[in-house]
Amino acid sequence: MSDKPAKLPDHQRVYRQLREMILFGELAPGQPVTIQGLVGGLDVGMTPVREAIRRLTSEGALVFKGNRRVSVPQPDMAQWNDIAFARLSIEPELARLATKNIGAADIDRLVAYDDQLNASIDRGDVRGYLENNYRFHAYLYDLANSEVLSSIANMLWLRAGPSLRVVLGRYGTTNLPDKHIEALEALESGDADRVAAAVRGDIEQGIAQVRQTLLAE
Repeated sequence: MSDKPAKLPDHQRVYRQLREMILFGELAPGQPVTIQGLVGGLDVGMTPVREAIRRLTSEGALVFKGNRRVSVPQPDMAQWNDIAFARLSIEPELARLATKNIGAADIDRLVAYDDQLNASIDRGDVRGYLENNYRFHAYLYDLANSEVLSSIANMLWLRAGPSLRVVLGRYGTTNLPDKHIEALEALESGDADRVAAAVRGDIEQGIAQVRQTLLAE
């Protein structure tokens, strides 16, 4: 029996690729992209691209613009406030729930993500920062074993990620939010309230940066 991982069907692979392009800012908010352009860029057929777009549209990560074009939504202040409210309601609770399930190997993995995040900050690597920040939060939230809350958090990250990428594109990686050390220390001691508070503080800093950018526009 082969030990090679099973190859993902094209529609799943394309969905993941497009999802990461949105999460990590390769598709900027408001920037229209043609479906044919995505087909060429991803080197796949039209059908898996259409299926991926359908899924991402249902999750609020893409919107149809007509003429076979799609774009990442560009939230206004009212919409961003809604995103912020939802994230601050759900993500600290996921972190709280994860605390009771975490083990030493999980903490080691989170530390590795945070080390990579800090290295990305030091070298001004915006994509690396976004990827490792997402990996840290997503891995922690998965430990909560809450399918409903985790699925909502994932959709919220698709809405929030592109806007944070815009902020980083303007101001670079200096003074970025990172309460991960506080969260890790609290996880090691099993203090669920402190973990939730650290995650809340981390989210609040990122939210504030995007709000400042929206106010300046």
